[in-house]
Amino acid sequence: MFVKDWMTKKVFTVMPDDSVSTAARILKEKNIKHLPVVKNDKIKGIISDRDIKEYIPSKATSLDVYELHYLLAKTRVKEIMKKKVITTTPDTPIEEAALTMLEKNIGSLPVLEKGQLVGIISDRDIFRVVVDITGIRHGGHRIYAVVEDRPGSIKDVADIIRKYGFSLQSILTSYEGVKEGLRKVVIRTKGKGNFRALKAELEGTFKTVIIKKG
Repeated sequence: MFVKDWMTKKVFTVMPDDSVSTAARILKEKNIKHLPVVKNDKIKGIISDRDIKEYIPSKATSLDVYELHYLLAKTRVKEIMKKKVITTTPDTPIEEAALTMLEKNIGSLPVLEKGQLVGIISDRDIFRVVVDITGIRHGGHRIYAVVEDRPGSIKDVADIIRKYGFSLQSILTSYEGVKEGLRKVVIRTKGKGNFRALKAELEGTFKTVIIKKG
């Protein structure tokens, strides 16, 4: 899966000389958090709802609401936007984009292709990735187990699931938080089967297993 599969292709933008009040209005109306700042089809910066909120308190203490609105209308986007913009490309693996956002503590990445803005990927999109790849929308039983880190260990769990009439909806695995030689696996089932027998065999086979009935 790549950024192009999950990015928002319709990108709302502002120009450097637009007012901050214009940016704030677009953010509110479109229910978004970030606006790329574009001039002559080139990205020049990015402005977020957080940038605006951080700008207001420094000016708000001595201003009434009318003066504050006037200030936002007078202030240009280029005065408070972030000029150093971290971007990504359509063909970047989605997990690499997520890692960049996590490590840089940012909520979105403008997506550039040959220097042109073609989309934006945000933390909301990353949440959607997690929801979709786990298959939680479609229900099913959730099976968590700690298994040996050896060839075939995940297949052992899957074979038990299939044995009792279920198919597999998603499989996730991780080495985080377990001892060396072990790995976590989370499988969400699909279809109907003998849940009681499945639960009994899994709990009798694996030392650490948590089953949530869907």
